[in-house]
Amino acid sequence: MRVLFVTPECAPLTKTGGLGDVSAALPAALRALGHDVRVLLPGYREVLEGTAPGRSLAGLARMGHDARILESGAFFVLDCPRLYRREGGPYQDAAGEDWPDNALRFGLLSKAAALLATSWRADILHCNDWPTALAPVFLHFAAGEKPASMMTVHNLAFQGNFDWDWAERLGVPAEARRMEGVEFHGRMSFLKGGLAYADAITTVSPTYAREIQAAELGFGMDGLLRHRAGALTGILNGIDTDDWDPARDGRIAANYDSSSLEKKSLNKAALQRRLKLEPRADVPLLGVVSRLTHQKGVDLIAAAADELAAAPAQLAVLGAGARDQEQMLFALTSRFPGRIAVKIGFDEDLAHLIEAGADLFLMPSRFEPCGLNQMYSQRYGTPPVAHATGGLSDTIADGETGFLFERADSAALAAAVRRALALWREQPRWRALQRAGMARDFGWSAPAHRYAELYARLAMDRPARIP
Repeated sequence: MRVLFVTPECAPLTKTGGLGDVSAALPAALRALGHDVRVLLPGYREVLEGTAPGRSLAGLARMGHDARILESGAFFVLDCPRLYRREGGPYQDAAGEDWPDNALRFGLLSKAAALLATSWRADILHCNDWPTALAPVFLHFAAGEKPASMMTVHNLAFQGNFDWDWAERLGVPAEARRMEGVEFHGRMSFLKGGLAYADAITTVSPTYAREIQAAELGFGMDGLLRHRAGALTGILNGIDTDDWDPARDGRIAANYDSSSLEKKSLNKAALQRRLKLEPRADVPLLGVVSRLTHQKGVDLIAAAADELAAAPAQLAVLGAGARDQEQMLFALTSRFPGRIAVKIGFDEDLAHLIEAGADLFLMPSRFEPCGLNQMYSQRYGTPPVAHATGGLSDTIADGETGFLFERADSAALAAAVRRALALWREQPRWRALQRAGMARDFGWSAPAHRYAELYARLAMDRPARIP
């Protein structure tokens, strides 16, 4: 099948989180199954620099912008210098503020996706998160033969809600400008449009697919999702098992596998040296690699810090995010020198070393659509301690490959850590727990097959193509 995979980010060209990793790995896994999958990206500066010069495929003059689509290998790039070649990230400027014209930037991406999906004669238009979610709307109202559309929700909390006048400015069809379409509490919602008009909806874990149909995690769209429950499927993300393999990882101090777990201690010592933690093998080291936001439960870790330090345990944190969350964690380093270390920013080498060097990995997310680090952790023999939500529930076997806690509060987190440390002190049982996690298959092969099966069902509902 021919699949147009449209996304606002794709590693290693541009990445702010898990979506960037998925947008690289899933198309590659689908190509390995024999499908022709092309990725459509905005022409950010780093995307243009990271792809081979491409030929201009089609103009978009009718959209009123100096834009063109370039074809470069497995990529289509929407080149519009005025909108995408800027200093900063995909969604925000260098100061961390949302670009004020994001509605235009991603409205153009969505319209280009719908146009390209028909002109390239795709079988499936696969859209990812709110920046692409108007594409199923435009496609639904397009004339002539067209592909099936799929909308994947990576995080329902991010919806792309803008002032209502953007609906007309972006050319959203009048029939879609109503409560059953893009209207959401008096504003225009990209994501609501995608959820309403896509032929299929997926999200990134089975548990999250159930959770978002209830008010607590539905973010105002649970009613629509319940209405479309028959079109909604939860497919668990995978991980890059080549990049995340302790036996071959070139970013860590010492390679190891399930038969040589004693070498893990060399990574722990290297991590302690790197972060200026006390060089103690007899004290458990807890690792965190995360966006530092309320969703990720950073405040729960800070609230439990006294108890964790008294356990005794060390804590190594890597991440960036909300300024108040960063400051909350950084203040702990003064209170617990040599026992708590915090590195603000993103460092791929250090992220790998934390996975390899920590004894336990903390993920107290209030909600987690899928999560990747809990899978990395199990693969590295670093059992995760996580809140039982979303993909964390789907990927961690409590007491067998990691530890889950039910309430998103610091007391429950601390209790789960105590339970884990009790087992850590019993080395034979701890080794069995580590090996059970390392034996699990979190690769992309199984998820890619699930997507391919869903694509096939959707394509069967479309008229046969005329050669």
